Amino acid sequence: MDTDGQRTGDREHAGPDRTGYRRWAGSSRGEARRRELLDRVTEDLAANGLADFSLRRAARAAGTTHKVLLYYFDGAADLLRQAVYQLRERRIGPALSAAAENAQQTLAGRVSAVWPILLAEESGLRRVLDQAMGLAMYDPARHSELGREASQQYVPGLISLCPPGWSDERKLEVSEMILAALRGFLQERLFTGDTAGVAAGFGALIRALEREEAAGEE
Repeated sequence: MDTDGQRTGDREHAGPDRTGYRRWAGSSRGEARRRELLDRVTEDLAANGLADFSLRRAARAAGTTHKVLLYYFDGAADLLRQAVYQLRERRIGPALSAAAENAQQTLAGRVSAVWPILLAEESGLRRVLDQAMGLAMYDPARHSELGREASQQYVPGLISLCPPGWSDERKLEVSEMILAALRGFLQERLFTGDTAGVAAGFGALIRALEREEAAGEE
């Protein structure tokens, strides 16, 4: 049986929390174990989605017990949030890499390079992240962080695509506009299947970015 919470090598842990279980308080050995468990749960989410996610399902996926997960994570919502964060990073990395390959292009060109990456349905990432945003809207009292962290992860990357000569305020404004527009296009495509309409809307966004960048050069 997996007994991470009672190992003598993890005596750095704090006392029991409100659940009655001992909590990990940090150690290099414990961090490696926590990352291993989180990776296993993340893979399960990528393969099977968020439907019926629970601490016991996560424990089965991680090959451990729910008590061990409660030793390393602050409940099911915390574990889900961290796993979704990892999945989102997998999506952001390739998108920014595609934009970096177009470093000499305009902002509109870089966003155009990012768009196909966001549309791709690779390893279930888009499906799971769509589900996470839906959960944040359905139960904000428990899962608002799923939506808040999405913005915190995406906006810095979008800011990095903006012309370096722009002010920080302008970079933030335009990045927020891009994020809101891309989110809307992805949801519209998902809910209606109107790929032609979404393509037309994305084209309008690109033209708006071209005008915005041209205005900055005046």
